[in-house]
Amino acid sequence: MSTRLIHISDLHFGRDRPELMRPLLAALNDLAPDVVAISGDLTQRARASQFRAARTFIDHIEAPVLCVPGNHDLPVHRPFRRFFRPFSNYRKHISPDLSPAWMSPDLALIGINTMSPWRWQTGWATRREIREAVGHCTTGPASRLNVIVAHHPFELPKGSRKREMVNAEWGLTRLAEAGADIILSGHLHRWRVVEPPGPNAPPILQIHCGTGLSTRQRGEPNDFALIDIGSAETEGEVTITRYVAEDDATFHALTCHRFQRGAEGWTAPRAHPPRDPVLLA
Repeated sequence: MSTRLIHISDLHFGRDRPELMRPLLAALNDLAPDVVAISGDLTQRARASQFRAARTFIDHIEAPVLCVPGNHDLPVHRPFRRFFRPFSNYRKHISPDLSPAWMSPDLALIGINTMSPWRWQTGWATRREIREAVGHCTTGPASRLNVIVAHHPFELPKGSRKREMVNAEWGLTRLAEAGADIILSGHLHRWRVVEPPGPNAPPILQIHCGTGLSTRQRGEPNDFALIDIGSAETEGEVTITRYVAEDDATFHALTCHRFQRGAEGWTAPRAHPPRDPVLLA
């Protein structure tokens, strides 16, 4: 039996596109995922009203939802709350668990909180967070796919003006050693599927989504990722399809990458047109 995962990121309620809200929800529900991962930045300014809007959005998703906070989910413009109660609104409206996990026989979805009030923009992969994620990765069957969800990327694209997350290289190595297979992240508002690395680098696929709803598109369409994890007939295969919003506020499948997990890691991806292009209003 296959498992279907959807990854969305950077909704930024407070700087969102209201005309896309219903189409995005329709797309998420029509695709019938087993679980939805949201990799942070649910809000623009961490205000209670923005978290309430995000909560309403999440409540309309029919599948289970796993969220982790992003840098915009901390009240950076309110110094006292930022340093002494940074996650108060997030815990109240979204979840008291900042590093949740969702398990099935074929998939472990493991949240890592990369947010610190001291590293608001850069992020921080703390040793505690990495150790907890490693524990999840090492307690399941070897055949299970271990997927990490974090707001900040563990690797930045060439030319990025962002500063690398604290402990990123160390954390990526530790996760790979523990058997992590895929990392889902956002933050950059840019779609990117990182190709399998060379023999001396951690063999982890990294999928960076853009923004699902925000007006802060940075030259790219609003998007999300559909990740299909192979059935018994296609064991080890993962298909990643990018869905994008068109001008008429419909989401459709744009590109598709297929990977095969073998004894020596992931094979190189091949870009394809989607098997079944679908318009989702």
